[in-house]
Amino acid sequence: MDTKLFGQAIMKFICGAVLVGVLIFLPAGSFAYPQGWLLMGSLFIPMFIAGLVMMKKNPVLLRKRLNAREEEKEQKTVILLSGIMFLAAFAAAGLNFRFGWVKLPVCVSYAAAAIFLAAYVLYAEVLRENTYLSRTVEVQKDQKVIDTGLYGVVRHPMYMSTLLLFLAMPLVLGSVISFVIMLAYIPIIAKRIENEEKILGEGLPGYVEYKQKVKRKVIPFIW
Repeated sequence: MDTKLFGQAIMKFICGAVLVGVLIFLPAGSFAYPQGWLLMGSLFIPMFIAGLVMMKKNPVLLRKRLNAREEEKEQKTVILLSGIMFLAAFAAAGLNFRFGWVKLPVCVSYAAAAIFLAAYVLYAEVLRENTYLSRTVEVQKDQKVIDTGLYGVVRHPMYMSTLLLFLAMPLVLGSVISFVIMLAYIPIIAKRIENEEKILGEGLPGYVEYKQKVKRKVIPFIW
């Protein structure tokens, strides 16, 4: 085992868990926020397991995703807007719990958690299919077009899974207000895809032909 990579992964995992915990429970004003703990478990337990699997099966991909730094100006804007969206959504969910603005049945949170976990499985399958998958928009050395599996259905199955994850997340937290805020992810990701496909079309052989073959970007038969 690469102890340096393992240490880096554990540190980022802990920092991520602490950050999300603060964003959820600080606005809520209490740790007695059941839906908050439901999201923490749904998010970080599978993440920990996935990290261990990647450490064993594909440490190169894990290292690449841990060390990714976005260079594209347009993508930096996308990341900034995404960050603002998440801050607003988490704050709204916590405040909604604290003040009881709009209460959803608990069964909605559990149903959303099931969708969230299913989307996580989808995300894991995308990682398995595409070893070139990166957190940044780039054309990698010796990269090839992947057109099998989920990539034969939509061109960006990773964004299909993250769309499900992000839209399920506020419902796990029991907040309709946060769900409305997270709808901003749709135009944000549309902007990212536009720039990404431009870069791939210019630098990845066969990608233009792949776009002609697979018509939908994110949602089968729709988008």
